[in-house]
Amino acid sequence: MKQLFVIQHTSAEYLGLMEDHFEGRRIRFNYCRPFVKITSIPAPEKIAEGLVILGGGPWGTAGGRDVPNLQQEVDLAKYCLEHNKPVIGIGLGAQILAIAAGGSTESTDFTSAVTQAYRCEDSALHGFLPETYPLITYMRDKPVLPPDALILSKTSEGEVALFQIGSNSFGFVGHPGIKPAMIEDLVMEFEESPDNSGETIDALRFQVKNVEDSLVLIMTGLIQATALMD
Repeated sequence: MKQLFVIQHTSAEYLGLMEDHFEGRRIRFNYCRPFVKITSIPAPEKIAEGLVILGGGPWGTAGGRDVPNLQQEVDLAKYCLEHNKPVIGIGLGAQILAIAAGGSTESTDFTSAVTQAYRCEDSALHGFLPETYPLITYMRDKPVLPPDALILSKTSEGEVALFQIGSNSFGFVGHPGIKPAMIEDLVMEFEESPDNSGETIDALRFQVKNVEDSLVLIMTGLIQATALMD
């Protein structure tokens, strides 16, 4: 069985609905929680099959409120890229992936939103990325992509929603397997939250079925593109 290391930055945000898709394909995942003192970022040589870097609620990467261990996580993602090990970055993790690949990040306010993403590459995720799918964001700052990154989907305003680095690493600006309870728990976990968090949670509840349906296709393509079942 393949095994992914998953870096978790908050108690509330985890793989969510993605867990069932990995488990159904016999792909194990090991959560690493560096915000808990007894755990730490894994050493690069321990990453055998791949790395997932999750979101961080109010944590960012552009200097306003940087996540602890930022440089260590960037170095770990860079190691994986250099050794052709897939990296899946989500939210804050997508920012870290962009930095590791030679890009950067831009400071933005801490926001939450439920919008739509639109595919801009027909071959994205081996052709499985839906033409449009729910985009749920809860984050501070945004990735600035390196020149060789491939943009797979955008928002209606032209902002990047999903990008690809190399042949097998992907940055999701929104969490593709998010649950409403995750945002509820993030609001309770931190003193800081966007003013419209309640509206985002209500809007997400109406999108749960669409999130679930889109995730079936997204995970099918993601598993193929990362070769996690090879």
